[in-house]
This record gives sequence, structure tokens and C-alpha cells, in this order.
Amino acid sequence: MALLEVSRLETAYGDSQVLFGLSLTVERGEVVALLGRNGAGKTTTLSSIMGLVRPRSGTIRFDGAEIQGREPFEACRAGLGFVPENCRLFGGLTVAENFEAARRPARAGAGRWDLPEVLKLFPDVERFLNQRAGSLSGGQQRMVAIARTLFGNPSLLLLDEPSEGLAPLVVEAILQRLKALKEAGATVLLSEQNLRFATELADRVSIIERGEIRYEGTPAALAAQPEIREKYLMV
Repeated sequence: MALLEVSRLETAYGDSQVLFGLSLTVERGEVVALLGRNGAGKTTTLSSIMGLVRPRSGTIRFDGAEIQGREPFEACRAGLGFVPENCRLFGGLTVAENFEAARRPARAGAGRWDLPEVLKLFPDVERFLNQRAGSLSGGQQRMVAIARTLFGNPSLLLLDEPSEGLAPLVVEAILQRLKALKEAGATVLLSEQNLRFATELADRVSIIERGEIRYEGTPAALAAQPEIREKYLMV
């Protein structure tokens, strides 16, 4: 049984429908990248899974239980961790205080993340543990946001556009840290527009266009099909 199973998901904002019968799966220990252009429905997919947006219909099964329609705090308790594109750190708190606010007990089938383990993954964070989160650069905030979510010991990490808006050197640094997270056995579903970033990290990719999954396969299979990349990913 897959850790996450999304089936026939329909989500709308008022009269504007965004997802049209979307289905996808994530296996335990797998990294899946959800690729697509701006407005394709990537963020809405993650928000629907996390409970930030309530789907009109369809099912979301996580670790064997249906979670569609639950509140975000219930999804978090179930073992989902979400890192939004805008990070949503507590800007007036220090980085260390942000970590403490997110701390949850370890759960079966998930990593056991504490401060020493997080600092092994993100060694640069130690330099600004006592700084207010709102004073950090965009790249620093992105690393802190991922690290903070790990303190919740999630079974599945949802990452929304982790490379968006960052300088190339920062993007590379975050890619390397996420590769290390993958090697540690984390299960990840990320949305991304940066094709190289996504395909270097993912075991499998799904391409979303106008709220539907149009392609699924390995990064190697996608690399061998330039017509698919041109049709669904090129601007």
C-alpha cells in the first residue's frame, strides 16, 4: 500500500475549478516531483492534501486512513509536514524558538529529528540559531522552514517550490541538502518548476497541466522524451 494515495481529486476556489480528477501516489521512502507551469495546479494539489483547501470530491488516503476534509492540524498530527513556498516562519521568534514551536514526538515509520540531527543536515543553520527568523535572507529562511518541519517528525514531507526565487548557488545548496534528506530515508512530495532540480532529486515525476496529471515516469524516461517536456513544461 502506498503511503499517500490521491484519487480523483476535484478542488475549486469558489466557481473557479483548479483540479479535475487528479490522482497520484507516493510510496514510502520515495521522492516524487510534481512538475508543471505556473497555474497548473501544483500548489493547490499540496494544499488539498494538507487540508488548507477543502476538495469538492475525491479521496486522499494517507498511511491507510482517509484524510480529505481534515483540518491542517489534524493532517500534521497524522504525520504530514508542509513547507510552503513563502516559508511562513514566526518572524519575531529566533530560529531556535521556531524549532521548539514545531517539535513533536517521533512516530513509527518516520525519521527521528532533533537539533543535532537537523544541524548535521543543515550545518549553516547553527550560525543563526539565535537570530530572529524575520531577519534572515530568503535562502536561509527556506532552509530553516524545511528544518523546522523536520522537527515535527513527519512521515511525508510536502515541499512547495523549494527552489523558487533563490539565487543559483542557494538553489544548489538546498538541492544537496535535500539529496542528503533523501539518503536518510525521507518520503517527499515536492512541487517544482525547475526541471533540473526536480529530476536530480526525484525517483519519479508527475506532470500536471490544467489540474490533471498528464504524464508519469522516471526522470530518465522524461529525459528521453523531449516532446513531453516541450508540450507541458516549456514556457
